[in-house]
Amino acid sequence: MHRRELLDRFGGRKRCLVTGGAGFLGSHLCERLLAMGNDVLCVDNFFTGNRANISHLLQNPHFEVMRHDITFPIYVEVDEIYNLACPASPVHYQHDPVQTAKVSVHGAINMLGLAKRTGAKILQASTSEVYGDPTVHPQTEDYRGNVNPIGPRACYDEGKRCAETLFFDYHRQHDLRIRVMRIFNTYGPRMHPADGRVVSNFIVQALQGEPITIYGDGSQTRSFCYVDDLIEGMIRLMNAPDEVTGPINLGNPVETRVLELAEKIRDYLGSSSPIVFEPLPVDDPIQRCPDITRARTMLEWEPRVSLEEGLRRTVDYFAERLTAPAPAAVKVGAGKV
Repeated sequence: MHRRELLDRFGGRKRCLVTGGAGFLGSHLCERLLAMGNDVLCVDNFFTGNRANISHLLQNPHFEVMRHDITFPIYVEVDEIYNLACPASPVHYQHDPVQTAKVSVHGAINMLGLAKRTGAKILQASTSEVYGDPTVHPQTEDYRGNVNPIGPRACYDEGKRCAETLFFDYHRQHDLRIRVMRIFNTYGPRMHPADGRVVSNFIVQALQGEPITIYGDGSQTRSFCYVDDLIEGMIRLMNAPDEVTGPINLGNPVETRVLELAEKIRDYLGSSSPIVFEPLPVDDPIQRCPDITRARTMLEWEPRVSLEEGLRRTVDYFAERLTAPAPAAVKVGAGKV
């Protein structure tokens, strides 16, 4: 008898596995799951994850940490699996592109195998990168994307696309209870200060009085979703009826030009940092904006935190963190998303 059947019969706390649980999104998810009354097993190899992100959870008797690389199998008993493990910024995933692809593909196979054995529900944190440099705007879930399969971003883009394929094949072949979410640009406290993404890079550069680096002319758009909103959508998707498999876009449908974002951050901080422009990286998308009709109708979800409020919370976090020595913003590839 699976643990799920025992829980259905006798009740009790759910045991949730979060891969990548010490990362930016994973740590917020672990925190939220604990607050909901679950037991949480955080699995992370700490390549991009940080113990500081989960240090405040370590004394919780319902929280457990395991150092493990999910490209290798893991044998535990769980009721729900949130598969978040994978470097998510170009600076990090291009550092070792072969390993990045292995985490997405081998990691998905191992987690799906665990879900099959235990009868657990499993959620895949996919990405808007499956759309590549889109020719459809905004992006709906039935858009098949415009991805360069041999470019420098392909290890991440195609790895995530293959993971989605595996999830739906396991669902069809083994009747697994799957959820697939496509995450658009998300920001907030606990972002890695050296991940090369626009929000963290612009904030760190402005705080340190360095030039704010924009790649391209700044007219390219992104849609920025605050982390609390994203986690709420993730929880709602996991708790949705089993026929809601996804994929479902989760992100903010309000577009913001990259130059406008830099100006907002600089103005909020009262920084004198000049804005400098560099050529766009290879395959960097010009537009990225989700159509969240499915999330609104199936999950009754949409973002609540405004960009101004979210940036205020994020800037305050980095300002406090950078009072002590910390990694500087990434110079090469800064501003990539």
